[in-house]
Amino acid sequence: MAEFDVVGIGNLNYDIIMLIERFPEFHEKVNAEEAFFGLGGAAANTISWLAHFGLKTGYIGAVGRDEIGEAHLSYFRRIGVDTGGIKVVDAPSGVAIAMIRGEDKRIVKYPGANRLKEVDFDYLSRARHIHLSSNPPETIEKVVEFANERGITVSLDIGEAPLSREIEERVDYLMMNEDEYRRKFGSLDLSLCRAKNLVVTLNGGGALVRDASGNVHEVRGLSAEVVVDSTGAGDSFDAGVIYGVLRGWSLKDAARLGMLLAYLTVQKVGARSAVMSLKEVMATAKKVGLDLPFEEE
Repeated sequence: MAEFDVVGIGNLNYDIIMLIERFPEFHEKVNAEEAFFGLGGAAANTISWLAHFGLKTGYIGAVGRDEIGEAHLSYFRRIGVDTGGIKVVDAPSGVAIAMIRGEDKRIVKYPGANRLKEVDFDYLSRARHIHLSSNPPETIEKVVEFANERGITVSLDIGEAPLSREIEERVDYLMMNEDEYRRKFGSLDLSLCRAKNLVVTLNGGGALVRDASGNVHEVRGLSAEVVVDSTGAGDSFDAGVIYGVLRGWSLKDAARLGMLLAYLTVQKVGARSAVMSLKEVMATAKKVGLDLPFEEE
């Protein structure tokens, strides 16, 4: 029996987010209207939700021997994420700086220690499900092959990374946003992708999903009136999908939970500011009129 419900593999960053009225000109300084400083990293954001939901989680990544690295390890241990797969290395921890003006977001990243993460396959073998985000192609290929050989399901938020046909066909749950999908496939036609299950989040909220049986659904009905900060919204959506499918929900219902978590995330500054317990999410779902199969648990 698997020791972990989910093991995440990805970057561990320190996020600096500034909300501004306008971007500075050359050699100009501007004051931010609001600022946020906190822990981030796409797969780590997803794992944070899943740990709060009570799943047994672990993580593979790398941090520096610095205060940021210590903060990542301390936070994960506090919420119950196993840190046995996280290397502490002699390089600065990763940092991501974002300037946000309305829906225009500009980000500068310093990968730092993230470049030195190594996949521990013995550690991975203890997982029931693996979630990948922000990883180089060679890591994705090795992990997907390993998981397929051992019957471990895999979700992949591909982002801007290249997507080979082989990986596309072997991933259990492929996730990307509308813009990424259009860039890779030329349109929003889900039949162009050969992934077993496909989730494409839509601009403005919701998603298009195609399950392993070929059924296509559009998930809509929950969109924030004001988007304060979209950082981490996709990671939150991923968490909802993963939680749902691991609980035996349909992909459509799992995506509806993802929509709710993304809806909560964009209304706050910071990728993890909206993270809450499953009980709180259940209460919120009821409040917004979203009927989800929580009672089956």
